Amino acid sequence: MVEDIDILAIADEKIRQFVRRLLNWVETLSAEIKKLRAENQALRDENNRLKGEQGKPQIKANKPPRSEGNEHSSEKERKKSRNRHKVSKKSEITVHQEKVVKVAANELPADAQFKGYVKVLVQDVVLKTNNVCFLKEKYYSPSTHKTYLARLPVGYEGQFGPGVKALGLDLYFEVGASEPKILGFFENIGLRISKGKLSNLLIKAHGLFHAESDAVYESGLRSTSFQQTDSTLTRVNGQNQNCHVVCNQFYSAYRTLPHKDRISILDVLRNGRPRRFRLNQDTLDCLATVQLSKETRQTLASCCNELCLDETEFEKLLTSIVPKLGKQQHKEVFDAAAIAAYWSQTDWPVIKILVCDDAPHYNKLTRSMMLCWVHEGRPYKKLQPCVSLHRTLLDAFLKRFWGYYHELLDYRENPSHAERFRLEAAFEDLFSTQTGYVLLDKQIVKSRAKKASLLLVLKHPELPLHNNASELAVRRRVRKRDVSFGPRTDDGRKAWDTFMTLAETSRKLGISFYAYLCDRISDRHATPPLADLVMFAVGKPNSTQVCSAPSY
Repeated sequence: MVEDIDILAIADEKIRQFVRRLLNWVETLSAEIKKLRAENQALRDENNRLKGEQGKPQIKANKPPRSEGNEHSSEKERKKSRNRHKVSKKSEITVHQEKVVKVAANELPADAQFKGYVKVLVQDVVLKTNNVCFLKEKYYSPSTHKTYLARLPVGYEGQFGPGVKALGLDLYFEVGASEPKILGFFENIGLRISKGKLSNLLIKAHGLFHAESDAVYESGLRSTSFQQTDSTLTRVNGQNQNCHVVCNQFYSAYRTLPHKDRISILDVLRNGRPRRFRLNQDTLDCLATVQLSKETRQTLASCCNELCLDETEFEKLLTSIVPKLGKQQHKEVFDAAAIAAYWSQTDWPVIKILVCDDAPHYNKLTRSMMLCWVHEGRPYKKLQPCVSLHRTLLDAFLKRFWGYYHELLDYRENPSHAERFRLEAAFEDLFSTQTGYVLLDKQIVKSRAKKASLLLVLKHPELPLHNNASELAVRRRVRKRDVSFGPRTDDGRKAWDTFMTLAETSRKLGISFYAYLCDRISDRHATPPLADLVMFAVGKPNSTQVCSAPSY
């Protein structure tokens, strides 16, 4: 009955408006019913679990229809179709040996003439152990009463050579295999190693790699004027923590911390350096929208200076000047002072522009913030109108939304002042739309309020319009978490962050992570430091490979 209603066919304006309100009421009630049904089912499942029974099984359809609300991806609308040309990879293959294959003599006729060779390139892998028994020279000096013993080559310490160590690290952090699977693989090729030894090889005594990970992070922060960030859950010793990713097109850095509030993200951006706080004009600017009394603002303004304090000193200062500050207000002042100190630091790169979603803990961290257009499109995709008219209105608006998005993509390729002004006016036109579908109109108003962050690309055409780079980096941690659940110790947490940073950065730089590991473990250093390669790649943004890694 609702599907057959044609608003435009109603001649009386008052009746038309009344019917429009009824249809919006239907949408509101429909959304509320879906929400209540979901909550009711969750309560039933919890009640059954408390009784020792099972909840409703979640059996998903192969292709759930849009009405179920499971399809919120905007990949189809975001991407532009383009012609793809398949490139042959044979030129990248190293030939290790040549073998002549002869035709059987009994198959050749008497008048057969030799006409050369036909090349057929076949790739193969040989998996076998290469155990070495070192005979270490041993000397004794009666004059010094000391024994002198030859040292093993670098990388062969601890009963296992660089090949085993590099392969284990590659399988665990790059391939994503679990420790039991790696152990089984090693046993199948004839290697004998205990569970404890394998675990130690993966997470302990990696100071060199930790230092290179820090250097990569610093170099990556210096490589571009913007950084992208996102976070995901990681369980450390069974406790929920958060893995934060900071990245751009040249590198990805992983850092796992107990929380994901604003001060924790600042810890990530400063790479774990001791917290610093500064009460100055930047602090007051960050507090401009925070509800503080006039007296408190005056007190904070009177104490402004450029002194940089540690956490204990700043806590004492706040307690002395504003002793009755509420808990939430205290946190806001605490965060604002930390942000001000971050902006003024000189010993570590400061991010100018952060590309992220609109989660509140990212607000004010950097002087400018670019919001992800794909995230902005998701609330529209989540609307599930039950009225045909509203579905038509939603589809029409989304078509305009993604059309404008593609215009921004074209602007990034060829920016100009005229096009910038046109796109600013087009944004106002698009997000001033009044459709009559209340839920859609409310979302349009919310998007319009984010104009400054959504259109930052007009001032900085180098900025990406989406946050897919950090989301893809986060997905690697999610897949690792699904296989290995999570690290159990602080060494494990640090190893997860370090080697995922190095593996993802190696992939972006176009070098072999396994070759890189062998190079470092053997102390050859034929592969330049990854931090240097990141800076080298800045000059070659279109390059898929910035160096040729050594092969082992």
